[in-house]
Amino acid sequence: MMNVAILGAGNIANSMARTLQGMKAKGRPVELYAVASRTLDKAQAFADKWCFLKAYGSYEDMLKDPAVDLVYVATPHSHHAEHTRLCVDYSKPALVEKAFTGNARQAEDVLAYAKEKGVLVAEAIWTRYMPSRQIINELIAGGEIGEAKVLTANLGYTIAGKQRITDPALAGGALLDVGVYVLNFASMVFGDDVARMESSVAKFDTGVDHTENMTLYYGDGKVAMLYATALLRTDRNCMIYGDKGAIRVDNVNNPQVITVYDNVQAGEIRRVINVPEQITGYEYQVEACMRALESGAVECPEMPHSQIIHMMKVMDAFRAQWNMVFPFD
Repeated sequence: MMNVAILGAGNIANSMARTLQGMKAKGRPVELYAVASRTLDKAQAFADKWCFLKAYGSYEDMLKDPAVDLVYVATPHSHHAEHTRLCVDYSKPALVEKAFTGNARQAEDVLAYAKEKGVLVAEAIWTRYMPSRQIINELIAGGEIGEAKVLTANLGYTIAGKQRITDPALAGGALLDVGVYVLNFASMVFGDDVARMESSVAKFDTGVDHTENMTLYYGDGKVAMLYATALLRTDRNCMIYGDKGAIRVDNVNNPQVITVYDNVQAGEIRRVINVPEQITGYEYQVEACMRALESGAVECPEMPHSQIIHMMKVMDAFRAQWNMVFPFD
């Protein structure tokens, strides 16, 4: 049985709690063990809502509990480095909500510390762990659309009113919250041999981004055109175009349906693939951590440490293009 604890009792923590409940109901060996918040009242309310066994009014008190097996870090991006390091201080494996940290320097420091201590640390970028990733990769590798040459992806939500999105001190902006998904999609499909990156951005008055267009030009001639925004909902579609067809993914953030076309313009569908039914989609990253812990690994192969650092460097590079600086940079 793996006792899972949640560090932080904000909105995203509810999604993980729902996931753990679903996994437990399906007979998976997980226990909704503990939750910690800055106040005991908030932690207890969360524990009562989701039937966690314990509630703590400080992160340190929870991490001192010898029964905790895995900690899901659910605090703002700006605090991920501090709180992940705290988990490692207490030798607690950590699954850290994306974006992993506020910048690449923090990611490198935390992961080096975790490796030194021999503690598992993983990034909770759920699309990296989903079965849809393998389905898409197999379609492309199998030549279903010929040579894949161009992809497009977009993601947008109406979240501009949230402080965590507008405040630079909280590593705010669309990039680390939603742009991270389209960038990871491009990386999963086309790899990371990027020769050139171009972008344009629009910002809040606070100086962080609310909308961006990003284009990645690869060494082998492939091109990824990506769009992200915190102002409104978009269709979240992804298209992968090859010289013999195309693949449409219905939702870059949580793929459910993958459609293979002979001719997109004419609507000539070759086949439709429904992604396996899920609890929330978060269960795959929890399962990956379970496998890693069982094998004694300090990283998950679905999102290894080198890839975590690489993606943070990509986002740092875009922020540099935009002259967008966080206070802790």
